[in-house]
Amino acid sequence: MRARAPRRVTGFPTVSVVIPHFNYGAYLPVAVDSALDQEGIDIDLIIVDDKSTDGSTEVARAVAARDDRISLVIHDNNQRHIRTYNDGLSRATGDYVVLLSADDALTPNSLTRATALMERHPEVGIVYGSVEWFSGDLSQPRSWPSWWQIWPGGDWIRRVASRGRNAIVNPEVVMRRSILEQAGGYDPDFPHAADMYLWLQAASLSYVGFIGGRRQACYRNHGQNMHTVDFGGLLDDMRQVRAVYERFFATDGSRLPDAGEMFDLAMEAVAREAILRGLLLSLNGAEKSVLPMFQSFAAETWLGIVGSPTWRWVEQAARGGVSRRAASAVERFRWTVRSRRSDLVGL
Repeated sequence: MRARAPRRVTGFPTVSVVIPHFNYGAYLPVAVDSALDQEGIDIDLIIVDDKSTDGSTEVARAVAARDDRISLVIHDNNQRHIRTYNDGLSRATGDYVVLLSADDALTPNSLTRATALMERHPEVGIVYGSVEWFSGDLSQPRSWPSWWQIWPGGDWIRRVASRGRNAIVNPEVVMRRSILEQAGGYDPDFPHAADMYLWLQAASLSYVGFIGGRRQACYRNHGQNMHTVDFGGLLDDMRQVRAVYERFFATDGSRLPDAGEMFDLAMEAVAREAILRGLLLSLNGAEKSVLPMFQSFAAETWLGIVGSPTWRWVEQAARGGVSRRAASAVERFRWTVRSRRSDLVGL
């Protein structure tokens, strides 16, 4: 179902925003200010400092002292990111919850838009939207007319399975707290993909909403992302994406109609994504051994990828049968299409 964005609802929904924090004092005030810049809702904001070591804890204290809507939790021991997420979320009391990394930001009234949708549609348990990527100072995203789309959870899961990857960045998500509690929070078994697992669990329990048009959050690009500097980290990420699908369709997702078919679809998509990313890395100057590693992972994920049109294209490009310039242009086009599709429909 697609429609124009809902207007503000009567009453004041309560939203708990959790900001996990470790050595991000330089970014924390921007994240906090963005979370408080929301109209028509009651905000309580929880900063969880995971025993920062660079003086950022003092920044967190100063930020928390300036607004009585902010509470600060300081860990005695470093608990790493998943436990820190869950600690903060366990303290949430709002009808809705948001996990916002200390280096990211929300856009003005993004929570107003998301909670308005869920207030009007109680069957929706999770809402997300488009994200603005930025580095350096935070700029004001362009203002677009907003609209929204709602999927039955199973339909959304099928679409995610067909992509073979996470469909959501993270800071743009608003969840109904009751759905979060049913899902159980972030699973420490998936340090690279716990968010994706949580989104799938939430979709198995409720409908999914997407806010289009206006950006819902801003994601900070540090320039040290795994997809550009660490192929081993990227391969680990893809292994965890595969493991998430395996766990989900063996547990929560097993109740869905056509769960087996969706699992097969996911394995095929993960395999296809792996060899294309391997090709992209090789085009960007990675060692010759990198592409065979991704091909091996793809083949063990879904044997049907071997000899497929995508496989043959990658092999041809790797051998120089397609010019590097042409192969790079094809990959840029694929990522452009993906980005625009995500902006339009969220998937």
